[in-house]
Amino acid sequence: MPGRHHERHRTDRIGWLRAAVLGANDGIVSTASLVVGVAAAHGPPGSVMVAGIAGLVAGAMSMAAGEYVSVRSQADSEQAALDLERAELAADDPGERRELTAIYVGRGLDYALAKQVAEQLMAHDALGAHARDELGISETLKARPIQAAVTSAASFAVGAALPLLAVAAVPASSLIPAVSGASLVCLAILGGVAARVGGAGVAKGALRVTFWGALAMAITAGVGALFGTVV
Repeated sequence: MPGRHHERHRTDRIGWLRAAVLGANDGIVSTASLVVGVAAAHGPPGSVMVAGIAGLVAGAMSMAAGEYVSVRSQADSEQAALDLERAELAADDPGERRELTAIYVGRGLDYALAKQVAEQLMAHDALGAHARDELGISETLKARPIQAAVTSAASFAVGAALPLLAVAAVPASSLIPAVSGASLVCLAILGGVAARVGGAGVAKGALRVTFWGALAMAITAGVGALFGTVV
């Protein structure tokens, strides 16, 4: 269509972006903290690596299960709402038309135009119109449990692999500063990229993620050092 205006919005990224950022961030923070904690407790390099690998596998499975259950519950709620709306459309079509008209009037259209819009949208896709404008359910923001689970597990594994690479690459004497430093750099990059993709401030996003990652590693290292001294 000539003169058609195209805009790029970020709402279509919300589902997978949330799962990917959460998974990668959790992978880096939890695995780096685990590795640093075991190292601070004077664990041998082999034990540190085994602990990190175990944390990667367990964390990825936990993220996948948690995301699937959470998003599946949301999807079930959406489906139940759609089933109810479908039944209401079949039982009282005129009433549903009046309801949709009232929604558009509430959004600023005059009654005649609101009624015309409601009639035309319901003639095209009655359930879709009510799902979008009455229930707030759209294809863009629709819950996708499988996508969320796979994205979370994969991104967690990728994030968790980064501290493990540092463990494998440095001598035992440099393990704690190397893993901590590499992990914080990765967290800063991840926070900045996520903020950029989501349309937020890059510096603020990077600082926020890095701060909480550093805090988690510091606390875990302190616990590990205390545990190692006591034992």
